Amino acid sequence: MTTTNLTHADFASTITDNAIVLVDFWASWCGPCRAFAPTFEQSSRRHADVVHAKVDTEAEQEIAAAADIRSIPTIMAFRDGVLVYSQSGALPPAALEELISQIKALDMAAVHATIARRHAAAGWA
Repeated sequence: MTTTNLTHADFASTITDNAIVLVDFWASWCGPCRAFAPTFEQSSRRHADVVHAKVDTEAEQEIAAAADIRSIPTIMAFRDGVLVYSQSGALPPAALEELISQIKALDMAAVHATIARRHAAAGWA
């Protein structure tokens, strides 16, 4: 599978309709973004079960603002619609592979239980 470009129209549905989604927030003028692009593309070919998506922060400023992107590249990972990872900076190939392994191994029942406890403590339940 190759990477897909996300827009405002399909960002939310991509996150909610797929089990695991990695999102690379980038811009064409960003040297580290361009250097990371081949690593992200290779990962997309190795992991057909993971959606590898890109958001051009120049073209999709509304998404970048909503995601509170302050530095690029920023990688976000979603599992079952839940943001489970967000960090600025390009990852070397081995670190990206390790991140994907960790995301796949997550106990989502525990993640959802933690979210529920935090919501209850904040009075959102």
